Amino acid sequence: MQSLGDRLAEASAEYLHKTMRHQCGIDLDEGFLAETKLNEEQAKFLIKEKYRGIRPAAGYPSCPDHSEKATLWKLLEAEAHTGATLTTSFAMKPPSSVSGFYLNHSDAKYFNLGRIGEDQVADYSARKNISKTEAEKWLRPHLGYDEE
Repeated sequence: MQSLGDRLAEASAEYLHKTMRHQCGIDLDEGFLAETKLNEEQAKFLIKEKYRGIRPAAGYPSCPDHSEKATLWKLLEAEAHTGATLTTSFAMKPPSSVSGFYLNHSDAKYFNLGRIGEDQVADYSARKNISKTEAEKWLRPHLGYDEE
């Protein structure tokens, strides 16, 4: 049931992304692989993303800080509208929940952050108005230095 819930949540997020692109007049002629007989190369990917725009999510390589979900939850009043909640480590409940940012710009591309330097963490913590220690906690897997 968990796997089914996860797949339905992701499919719903993808459908909403498509709907938003169309409402913005982006990729009206986009096409997904609709063939029922797939060759070996095509079978590696169920969906061939040929559209513009991305939907990154907090905790993934392009935005590794899970605490940004708190900002999103507050702005959207997510708990009041959906009943979904965040744990103290920013995991979403129920488990088959998804959240992210829709960026429908034609030049938007997914990317991975490199290792984050101490100077970058200091700048990030100042801009977020949190301690360097707290920033390091949320960015730990991506730090390019040893914490003291």
